[in-house]
Amino acid sequence: MGYRIERDTIGEIKVPEDKYWGAQTQRSKENFKIGNEKMPNEVIKAFAHLKKAAANANNELGNLSDTKKSAISKACDEVLEGKFDEHFPLVVWQTGSGTQSNMNVNEVVARRANELLKEEGSDETIHPNDDINMSQSSNDTFPTAMHVAAYEEIYKRLLPALAQLKQTILEKEKAYMDIIKIGRTHLQDATPLTLGQEISGWRAMLEKSEQMIKESAEHLLNLAIGGTAVGTGINAHATFGDKVAAQISHQTGYSFVSSDNKFHALTSHDEIVFVHGAIKGLAADLTKIANDVRWLASGPRSGIGEINIPANEPGSSIMPGKVNPTQSEALTMAAVQVFGNDAAIGFAASQGNFELNVYKPVIIYNFLQSVHLLADGMVSFDEKCVQGLEPNVDVIEENVNRSLMLVTALNPHIGYEKAAEIAKLAFNEGTTLKAAAIKTGYLTEEQYDEWIDPEKMVNLKA
Repeated sequence: MGYRIERDTIGEIKVPEDKYWGAQTQRSKENFKIGNEKMPNEVIKAFAHLKKAAANANNELGNLSDTKKSAISKACDEVLEGKFDEHFPLVVWQTGSGTQSNMNVNEVVARRANELLKEEGSDETIHPNDDINMSQSSNDTFPTAMHVAAYEEIYKRLLPALAQLKQTILEKEKAYMDIIKIGRTHLQDATPLTLGQEISGWRAMLEKSEQMIKESAEHLLNLAIGGTAVGTGINAHATFGDKVAAQISHQTGYSFVSSDNKFHALTSHDEIVFVHGAIKGLAADLTKIANDVRWLASGPRSGIGEINIPANEPGSSIMPGKVNPTQSEALTMAAVQVFGNDAAIGFAASQGNFELNVYKPVIIYNFLQSVHLLADGMVSFDEKCVQGLEPNVDVIEENVNRSLMLVTALNPHIGYEKAAEIAKLAFNEGTTLKAAAIKTGYLTEEQYDEWIDPEKMVNLKA
C-alpha cells in the first residue's frame, strides 16, 4: 500500500494514499488502539448534516464563497449516501470531547470537496479547519451530532419497531378477549381474567413507554451548536447557531433549535440521561412481557402451558424435540445490556468538569446501542414469536376449573373467613371447590352455581 505525507500542527505523518482522512485522523488511529467499538455511523451521518448546515450558514453570513459552499454540500451529501463509510475508522475510546471524530469528518469532507473543486476547474481550496470547521469547535459540534443522531434513530428505528409490536399485541388482545383464564399474582393462583385482558396490560405498557420516549425526546431538539469552545460562541457570528439549527431542521425534517444556554449544552448531558431513562423503561416493560410469554408457554407438559409459541429452531443439542423460548431470551438479554448502558450513561454524564463533559463518545455509543438493540429485538420478538402466539384453550379451561381462588366470589355472600375455610378444605382433601363448599353447609349447590361464575368475575363493568 502506498502512502502520502499529511501535515498538521504536530508535524508530518504518513496516511494511506487511498484514504480520504488526514493527519489528525491518522494520529488518532495510531494513538487509540483500544477495543473494537467504532464511532457509530449514525454519528458520522449527523456530522455530515451539521457540516452541510454550517457551510450554508457561513455562506449566508458572507464568510464562505458560493463555490466552497457548493462543494462542501455535495461532499456531505455523498457522506450521507454512505459513499465514504470506510473512511471513518476511529474508535469510541478516544478523546472525551470527540475531537478526533470531528476532525475525521472535517478531513474527509475537505478532501472530497477539493476533488470536486478540481473537477470543476476551480482555483479555490478547502481547509478542514478553516472552512469545514468554520465557526465551530469539537466542543459544540460533537454534542450537536449526538442529539441529531439520537433523535433520528429514535424516530427512524425505535418507535417504528415499537409500533409494529404494539399493533400485533393489540390484535392478539382483541382476538383472545373472551378466553377466560386464571390470573396469577406472586406466582400463585388469583382470580380469573381473560387472556385478552392480560395481553391488554402488555399493550398499555408499550403505549405508555412510547408516550414517555416521545415526550422526553423533545429535549434532544436543543443543540449545542453556536457555543464553540466553552459556550461563549467565540469566533462564531451571534446568529450562527440559530442558522445552523434551522438548516439541520430543513435537512432532517425535525425541529431542532440552538440551545438557549450553550454553557449547559457543552458540559451537561442530562437530556440524554433523561431520554435513555425512558428507553430503559421500555426495556423493563419488554422484559416483563417476554418473561410472561415464556412462563405462560412453559412446559409443554410440566409447566403452565397456557399459550403456544412458534418452534423456530431445535432447543437442545442433547434433548430431541425440545423447543425453547429463544426470542424471549434474546430480547431480555438485550434489555440487560440496556440496563447496563443506562448505568454507564448516567455515570459518564456526571463527570462533566467545568465547561465540558469529556465522556461524550461513550455516552452516545451506549445510547445508540440501546436504541438499536431494542428496535431489532422488538422486530424479531414480534415476527418470530408474538405473531405466532396462540392460546392452549384446553389447558386454560382446566386451570380455571381447578383453581381455588374462584372462592373469592363468595366473600360478599358468606364472608372472607368462611370462604377461606372452603378453600383450605378443598386443598387439604384434594376435592373440588364446589364439593368443599357444599360439605361445609355454608351454601347450597344452587347458590354455588349462581355465585361462582367466572364470566361475571372478569367483567370489568359488572
